[in-house]
Amino acid sequence: MIREIWHSYRRLPLWVQLWVAVILVPVNAASLGFVAEPLGGWIAAMAVGAMLINGGLMLAERGFSRAMALPHVAIWTPMLGLVVWLLAQEIAAGYRAYLLILLAVDAVSLVFDAIDTRRWLSGDRGIA
Repeated sequence: MIREIWHSYRRLPLWVQLWVAVILVPVNAASLGFVAEPLGGWIAAMAVGAMLINGGLMLAERGFSRAMALPHVAIWTPMLGLVVWLLAQEIAAGYRAYLLILLAVDAVSLVFDAIDTRRWLSGDRGIA
């Protein structure tokens, strides 16, 4: 099963592989370092929670599919609303810098996720 998931990942375009491995996963996982900050536990739960659900989807489907966009859209959209609200508050400079990065990365991701969600809902349910 792990081999199938790895091969599915490697069939994704190289830029997608790099986006996921070098930017998307590390930036969202970094939220765990800010759990002590205001609403940091909620941010971490939402940032990492969507990725954990996708882990379950990968296992169930034995690879990467457009269905993986659904948890991002459902969980990261309200999370980014919370991030915007936090950025309007008085918060520590390091946390502010992280939230700005998280906002930028996940906003870009949500553009791709909206496209993938529409395609998945239209019947494009293949595995990479």
